[in-house]
Amino acid sequence: MLRRSAPRTGDMQRTLIVGLGNPGKKYARTRHNVGTDAIEVLVARANATLKVGRDRAQIAETRIKDEPVVLAVPTTYMNESGEAVGPLARRFKNTATNIIIIHDELDLAPGVVKIKVGGGLAGHNGLKSISQHLRTDDYIRIRIGVGKPQSKEQGADHVLSSIPAAERKILDVAVEVAADAVERILEVGIAAAMQEFNAR
Repeated sequence: MLRRSAPRTGDMQRTLIVGLGNPGKKYARTRHNVGTDAIEVLVARANATLKVGRDRAQIAETRIKDEPVVLAVPTTYMNESGEAVGPLARRFKNTATNIIIIHDELDLAPGVVKIKVGGGLAGHNGLKSISQHLRTDDYIRIRIGVGKPQSKEQGADHVLSSIPAAERKILDVAVEVAADAVERILEVGIAAAMQEFNAR
């Protein structure tokens, strides 16, 4: 799927890496924004800068592990993430196999990071929107566990409310691990990276 690329050319295939979250200071550092946090880690590691683009997203075109990538954070709300990802995928000529979405995952314990390709959306509205716009579920996901609330009715409060300091420390580590997972996918390919990270 993701192989090492040839030397840089004007029309080289870039991997699109998108971190999901909600815009604005109100939602910063909440469970729902761990995907955005992971993109910020990758941007910092690459000494790049996110800039507002034309596709309802902040983007940085850079290289990770010598692979050309587009790092993106939608400026839409989570439920409309596809309105950014769809146009970005068309602009950069991405197919599902070289789109990586980083997102929060209720079905994983806080701090657990897993890689998945395709499959169900687990009720995640950001993924639903992306799948609708891409017309496929077959993109790569890096899932950052944020744990489940006591009841389904508390789901929105759980992902959007402030986080206890001890749990935030766990999620800060997980965000770094998610960034590591992106680097490994680019370096060794999706199959090897899945073996490595999903066995943890």
